[in-house]
Amino acid sequence: MEDLSCCPVLCRLTPLLLLIQLLTGGSLEEFSVLGPSDPIVAVLGGDAVLSCRVFPAMNAEDMELRWFRSKFSEAVFIYQNRQEQKEEQLAGYAGRASLVRDFLSQGEAAVRIGQVQVSDNGLYTCFFRKGVFYEEASLELKVAGVGSAPEVRITGPEEDGIRVLCTASGWFPKPQVQWRDGSGEKFLAFSEAHTQDAEGLFSVEAALVVRDRSVGNVTCSVLNPVLGQEKAMAIFIPEPFFPQASPWKVAFLVSLTVLMLLVLGAGCYIRREHSIKLREMEEKRHLWQAKEEARQTKEKALQDRAELQAQLNWRKDVYLAGWKKAQLYADWRTEKFQPRE
Repeated sequence: MEDLSCCPVLCRLTPLLLLIQLLTGGSLEEFSVLGPSDPIVAVLGGDAVLSCRVFPAMNAEDMELRWFRSKFSEAVFIYQNRQEQKEEQLAGYAGRASLVRDFLSQGEAAVRIGQVQVSDNGLYTCFFRKGVFYEEASLELKVAGVGSAPEVRITGPEEDGIRVLCTASGWFPKPQVQWRDGSGEKFLAFSEAHTQDAEGLFSVEAALVVRDRSVGNVTCSVLNPVLGQEKAMAIFIPEPFFPQASPWKVAFLVSLTVLMLLVLGAGCYIRREHSIKLREMEEKRHLWQAKEEARQTKEKALQDRAELQAQLNWRKDVYLAGWKKAQLYADWRTEKFQPRE
């Protein structure tokens, strides 16, 4: 009993782990799963091989192998009990995904995806399990497709130059467009628009206005940024195609410019005169308001003065009436009480 109490916990758990591994048919071998460090590039319509391997190298024939997209249940391919399992496989990969067994005994496994589509583009995870131990690795598949060669055509004069249009379709991912002149110099100013069809393929339309009569050839090139492949088409623009400069046009432009300046000057003068008149009217209005307020104040003062004078007169009349009554009363008393001779 004392020996068992001194034994490390790990020593006690080891037989249990061994029993579990024996019951599950696995082993205690640990490993890591390695995927490609760089993205895997596949051409539309071709094959893509998603390869992973275990380290250290060991036989993977009895392992469970799974390739899936963003979720574990979104299985691209499942290998278990030495055969393919189709129950959890995504419908889009049925019949297109298969296991490459060539180096399975050396710990390397790969899934081949046939007839690569735009929807196959993105991240994948490969999952290896042996017994209760498992590891996984991530890998990226870049799908690329080269579409049609560009078509370049002249659509007509525009402003003081010639408008040239370049169109191409069936590219993936979004292609890069560049215009160059006959000496290889790039045109930096041009418009560009992309659209994507139901299959995810891109179409591009790029328009360039050429103003230099001596440019001669212009070339439109469409580049796939993943594959580095380019398709180009050149077109020659004859000098007579460019709009001719007319002296009447020049005179008209000069006259139009002078007229616009005159109209602008007249507008400024009218606005200034209008502002002056508005300011004068505002000053007159303020002066009239001041005079009106002074008149009303004067009338109020006169009215108050008249009311005050009326009140003073009333009080004077009352006082005089009282004084007369008092005088009459005094005279009456004097006559009444005067001694008779």
